[in-house]
Amino acid sequence: MKNKKENINLSIDFLKTISERNRFRILYLLRENKRCVGEICRELDLPQNLVSHHLKVLKDFGLISSEQEGVRIFYKTNPKIIKKYLKLVDKIL
Repeated sequence: MKNKKENINLSIDFLKTISERNRFRILYLLRENKRCVGEICRELDLPQNLVSHHLKVLKDFGLISSEQEGVRIFYKTNPKIIKKYLKLVDKIL
């Protein structure tokens, strides 16, 4: 029973994370190519501090990862992790 409850809680946390409008927009943007913070800000017309906050939330949840190239940090989606959570939600619903 504990496993089912954990799965439900994980699903809820996942849905809360991606349901925030700007986080969803960031994920949608990153699905095509990796981007740095400045590119995300320009594409979505959002301030840097807000984008950085949402990137941290998405990264902490494992939905995106980052890699440094020179002085710039690029972000990209983690498709395997996203699919894992989508399957979990699908299994519950």
